[in-house]
Amino acid sequence: MKIAFLLHNAYGIGGTIRTTMNLATALADRHEVEIVSMMRHRETPRFALDPRVRLVPLVDTRPGSADAKDPLSFEPSRDFPAAEKRNHQYNRLIDTRAAEYLRGCDADVIIGTRPGVNVYIARFAPHRALRIAQEHLRYEAHSKKLRAELAPFYRTLDAVVTTTEADAAVYRKKMPMPGVRTLAIPNSVPRPDVAPSEGTEPVIAAAGRLVRGKRFDLLIDAFAEISAKFPAWRLRIYGGGAEKERLAERIERLGLSGSAELMGSRSPIEAEFAKASLVAVASDAESFGMTIVEAMRCGVPVVSTDCPLGPAEIIRDGVTGRLVPTGDKHALASALMELMGDAPARRAMGAAALESSRAYDPEPIARRYDQLFEELRASRFARTWERYRTAARARLRRLVRRFGFSPGRRAPAAGRKASA
Repeated sequence: MKIAFLLHNAYGIGGTIRTTMNLATALADRHEVEIVSMMRHRETPRFALDPRVRLVPLVDTRPGSADAKDPLSFEPSRDFPAAEKRNHQYNRLIDTRAAEYLRGCDADVIIGTRPGVNVYIARFAPHRALRIAQEHLRYEAHSKKLRAELAPFYRTLDAVVTTTEADAAVYRKKMPMPGVRTLAIPNSVPRPDVAPSEGTEPVIAAAGRLVRGKRFDLLIDAFAEISAKFPAWRLRIYGGGAEKERLAERIERLGLSGSAELMGSRSPIEAEFAKASLVAVASDAESFGMTIVEAMRCGVPVVSTDCPLGPAEIIRDGVTGRLVPTGDKHALASALMELMGDAPARRAMGAAALESSRAYDPEPIARRYDQLFEELRASRFARTWERYRTAARARLRRLVRRFGFSPGRRAPAAGRKASA
């Protein structure tokens, strides 16, 4: 079987790129796999790609390239959703190359990895292939306008795959898609090339984009409450982003300059997590929770806000980590302090986290995709019939609303009042 993944930019850095490459590598044990990158801004990918996986860039955006000078690259996209936040990076040249690739694609399965790319698949991919949309963001993270744009295209696909069961339930409720399999399959995270943490270093680690939604300000405030009681402990925050300066000022203002640090970006992050005894997540929302799984793969328990949607599906509260109310710095501080002061409990929780994290090995995740492919092929006729039947019922309801009668009711006789 041949499988094609479509990525926004396989040459960049991000969780979607990493998880796509992880899944592609696992599937390459049994299938022919290629990754198609809508654009290419550098010579080689930042993440190492398994040599068995073919990488196909569609448009070279590097300065001086022929594509960068192509007149179509200066025309706005007509096919990429207008409300998608990456719309400004798309143009007619990408539209044209994506359509050409998909119309001639000989893959048995075509998988998109972001909303706009999923629309390309719905528009142009051959119907003989299984056409699957992955959603790496929450339904509620999309604007109402984008959801309205996506719905008619998603309803023509074979499946929509979210990263959490909670998000799949939201899609089933708020974007009903007859004939489209809507389900959750989590991201895979390979075993890191580092020894698990021993849980003895007085370090709390955190990682992610330094943006407001990740609430590193809340984490810093929580650490300020407990740092005087545990003066040997350090808070290390890894990542870059727009909030860096504001967070640095907060650290200084709270007198934490000697104990809380902004460490900059690290990739892979597991080497840093393995040096910590705790990992903290203070987010207001998480589409999945890659940081949580990466920490658990290093044998480190995670104290996380119980935010929608991912943490509660990953962490067993009190067993593999702790869940605290979202936005509650006192609860976050209390949970951290509890584990900071109890080394045996911390290490036991870390061992349980390491064992639990094996569920995210690439191989079992790849098997779940193999099962999905089989189910979609076997149910193709039934799903097509469900789609047509639902469309027919919708047309009938419109007729009833328009004319005020149903096929089972006699129409008024000519010349006689309908109420007679």
